[in-house]
Amino acid sequence: MASVHKQTGADGVPVTIDDIRAAHARISPSIVRTPVLKSRTLSEITGANIWLKFENLQFTAAYKERGALNKLLLLTDEQRARGVIAASAGNHAQGLAYHGKRLGIPVTIVMPKMTPTVKVQQTEGHGARVILSGESFDDAYEAARALEAKEGLTFVHPFDDPDVIAGQGTVTLEMLEDAPEIDTLVVPIGGGGLISGAAVAARAAGKPMQVFGVQAELYPSMYAKMKGLMLPCDGDTLAEGIAVKQPGVLTAEIVRALVDDIVLVAERDLETAVSMLLQIEKTVAEGAGAAGLAALLAHPQKFRGRNVGVILCGGNIDTRLLANVLLRDLARLGRLARLRVRLQDRPGALFHVARVFDEQQVNIVEVYHQRVFTTLPAKGLIAEIECETRGAEHLERLLKALRAEGYDVTPIEAA
Repeated sequence: MASVHKQTGADGVPVTIDDIRAAHARISPSIVRTPVLKSRTLSEITGANIWLKFENLQFTAAYKERGALNKLLLLTDEQRARGVIAASAGNHAQGLAYHGKRLGIPVTIVMPKMTPTVKVQQTEGHGARVILSGESFDDAYEAARALEAKEGLTFVHPFDDPDVIAGQGTVTLEMLEDAPEIDTLVVPIGGGGLISGAAVAARAAGKPMQVFGVQAELYPSMYAKMKGLMLPCDGDTLAEGIAVKQPGVLTAEIVRALVDDIVLVAERDLETAVSMLLQIEKTVAEGAGAAGLAALLAHPQKFRGRNVGVILCGGNIDTRLLANVLLRDLARLGRLARLRVRLQDRPGALFHVARVFDEQQVNIVEVYHQRVFTTLPAKGLIAEIECETRGAEHLERLLKALRAEGYDVTPIEAA
């Protein structure tokens, strides 16, 4: 990996700071210059000084439209007339579809079958032809390349293209202009387009900068490539936007030359980060969009005391999935709990146990009785009680009170 003092221009990478500046001039009239804000609360929690770049506030709720638009504006008239095609898990698709429709360029998108419904609907809503094929990005990519040749379309790669990388680099260009204090970037990696552009912009900042990539533990493709490891890339990750099994050739070259290190984050870290961003910053981030914050939560020693720029790269998350993430986080914090209580099957049994909840000022949300599928005697029953508390200490007081009354109670742990 690179040293912190390595500068753009001496590395022979295929994208330069001039490319990024030209891309910014080209696309800036048609994209949102998203805000860069310091988070006092997240800074206190992590021990780093954190600035957030709210790319989830783009019109398509993701940074991807920057690179897509830059590529579209560089097409020839003949290429525009024939149309473009891409393979995407969602955000690149939406950015390409939105700007393609705006510019009058036909767009075809091939998506994996398991792409969240919200991303499929939004892409179709921008006027693109959507084809679902395969179980992963790599499957969709192969199908798109075949259709490219068959129909004479121009393929717009989501990350492994110099024009796309230059467009993505405009995120960091703006970020460092708005918050020149930043000395460290933490950037999600799927195929590597965003971090490639970010690294080129960072190395041209005129001061020492550290650039860290973040990948989900289930899809450590760029991490493994840089470390010379053979690691599996599979599983149902919350960060489906960066669930790429094979990083790009160009992006791997840039990452190897300019990026300091890559860290991995677990699914629980991603869930916690999504929840914290909503509760603290009042902003919706998808799993990939929250990966930067997840890295600071999982590896605080790497960033403590530094001025860290975190790119919230996307906010397209299915509402049902978001609700599930929030409820799971409440359960881990002890604010939502399910208790298994052993009772005797007699009149008033449930009333008496509910009295303890009332005395402890704990709200009962749901009650589930189980008489048949249990190993208890015929006159025994299990009651599972879902309840709301003010936190872990409040929950512990409830458990002590129940046990003091003689109840056999067991918390059902959250995953």
